[in-house]
Amino acid sequence: MKALVYTGPEEMEYRDVADAVPTADHHLIQISSVGICGSDMHAFLGHDDRRPAPLILGHEGAGTVVDGPLDGMRVTINPLVTCRHCPACAAGRENLCSSRQIISMPPREGAFAQFVAMPKENLVQLPDGFDFVRASLAEPISVSWHAIRLGLQNAYQDMRENALVLGAGAIGVAAVYCLLAQGVRDITLVDSNARRRTYLSKEKDYTVLAPEKIDGKYFDIVVDAVGVNATRASAALVVNPGGVILHIGLGGGNSGLDIRRMTLQEVTFIGTYTYTAQDFREACSCMFDGRLGALDWTDVRPMSEGLSVFREILDGRVSAPKIILQPD
Repeated sequence: MKALVYTGPEEMEYRDVADAVPTADHHLIQISSVGICGSDMHAFLGHDDRRPAPLILGHEGAGTVVDGPLDGMRVTINPLVTCRHCPACAAGRENLCSSRQIISMPPREGAFAQFVAMPKENLVQLPDGFDFVRASLAEPISVSWHAIRLGLQNAYQDMRENALVLGAGAIGVAAVYCLLAQGVRDITLVDSNARRRTYLSKEKDYTVLAPEKIDGKYFDIVVDAVGVNATRASAALVVNPGGVILHIGLGGGNSGLDIRRMTLQEVTFIGTYTYTAQDFREACSCMFDGRLGALDWTDVRPMSEGLSVFREILDGRVSAPKIILQPD
């Protein structure tokens, strides 16, 4: 099969690799669409020791089952494979499974390929007419759905009036629509990329601003979808007393939080990682019935052009929050 293989820092090759082979409890999925995640970018830059070269990256996939009793089923993939019986899994917190694995990280190859093998429990069937491009957004949307659910559960009833989302990548844009779907109406999305702000300026359900335009406003809920020192500092600065900071991004660094202010103002800080199986199913349901908008904030490219696409993203020349690759 053909696959886009990460071969070393800032290098990739679209080449022939060994076919994906499903084990007894796995199904073979022919990939139709797969998104590029920020974690793929970290690996591409050589910044993720968990993803050593050579490796097939990509975990935001959708396609068609091509074997067994599910043959022909159109699905989106939950890439997080867990044991399903440890205390975390038994409690419905599969994302904290001590033996969790995710495709695109050894020992599991990723979905930047023609085929990938996954357990039946990790497949969600698509309704008729729901295309693979939108379906490949299920994973990043589930990340944001999980975070917003945790944030609203931990927010005071009268502290859900407005929200700030830092970062207009896929996780940030998904967070906006998850906030809307879960009842928050006054939402501001900020990003330093002028090209991306222009792309999103047509949206009417939320405000899109440059970071310096926040103008001293404070927010009940702040979502850091970037996760670097500067965005953590911004989050700690603009969260309301008694508010909630949701830290999703894994951009790097280990500073930025004003711990004194957060303590004196009883700010809740929540680190959030991936999603539970229930979060994934709920996010998919919301996608399918239109509660998360048109899901039209993507740009589709051939997988054979993967290297040049990664370099475009790195150079800030991409407008759409999410780039989708399709096998040639």
